[in-house]
Amino acid sequence: MRNELINEYFEWMYRLVCKDAKGLSYRKLLCKLFDTPFNYTIAMDGNRAEDGVDLRYRFGYECGFDNSAVADCLDDKDCSVLEMMVALAIRCEEHIMDNPDIGDRTGKWFLDMIVNLGLEKMTDDHFDKRYVERILHRFLNREYGRNGDGGLFTVHHNRIDMRSVEIWYQAMWYLDEVLKS
Repeated sequence: MRNELINEYFEWMYRLVCKDAKGLSYRKLLCKLFDTPFNYTIAMDGNRAEDGVDLRYRFGYECGFDNSAVADCLDDKDCSVLEMMVALAIRCEEHIMDNPDIGDRTGKWFLDMIVNLGLEKMTDDHFDKRYVERILHRFLNREYGRNGDGGLFTVHHNRIDMRSVEIWYQAMWYLDEVLKS
């Protein structure tokens, strides 16, 4: 039961964010993101980790699993990078960018983060584990550019060093640029 629920949870997340991947498969990449703990150095990024853990219970609700089954099978590890990113993409869409005329863009926000990280070429056919690990190290240790280049969000018109602010502010500045363009 445990492995089945974990696999179903992964597939649920994959469907949420990769339906717009233009026929490309990112399963290996998303597996690596799922296996990588989301460690953070800025305290407020704990909110992103909490959102990632809460995503497990959204999955349980939407797929008909009891909270106790979710807790037993999924709550034995910290939030993963994948869970944080999926939860952030959902939050960006549902709380900030929702537009019924355009439709659900959760996958777009997720893939934008993949592109900004520099992982868009890491399809199943071209997956390079060591490259992905270097990128994740750079992201988790905030060793990306001042404007966020190499992190989740690149912002071109901001005077603040993106490495020193929580991910939520980075996302808001990024979405603000998207709206203005």
